[in-house]
Amino acid sequence: QVQLVESGGGLVQAGGSLRLSCAASGSTFSFNPMAWYRQAPGKQRELVASISSGGRTNYADLVKGRFTISRDNGKNTVYLQMNSLKPEDTAVYYCYALHGRSYWGQGTQVTVSS
Repeated sequence: QVQLVESGGGLVQAGGSLRLSCAASGSTFSFNPMAWYRQAPGKQRELVASISSGGRTNYADLVKGRFTISRDNGKNTVYLQMNSLKPEDTAVYYCYALHGRSYWGQGTQVTVSS
C-alpha cells in the first residue's frame, strides 16, 4: 500500500525558511508528477509546485522565485524548499503523487508569523 509521509513543517518568522520532505513508501514505481499543494483556512486547496519524473517544474505565481521543488527518484522523495516566507504562506501543505491514481499525504502545518 502506497503511503506519502510529509515532514518538515513548523512555525517560522516572516522572511525565514523551511524545507518540506515527502517520502513515498510501498511503491516500486516512479510517480509522475509529484507535487505540493496547500490549503489555508477557509480557502480551497491550491497547487504550489509540481515536478515531473524528468525534473520539469511548475510553480504557482505566488511562490515563484521563493520556493524550489526537487525530487530524488531513487528515494521516491519530493522536497519543497521555501524561502522568504510570508504570513500568507501559512497553510497545511499536502504532498501529491500520481501513478494511475492520485495519492495524497496527510498534510503538514506551516505557520509563518509576522
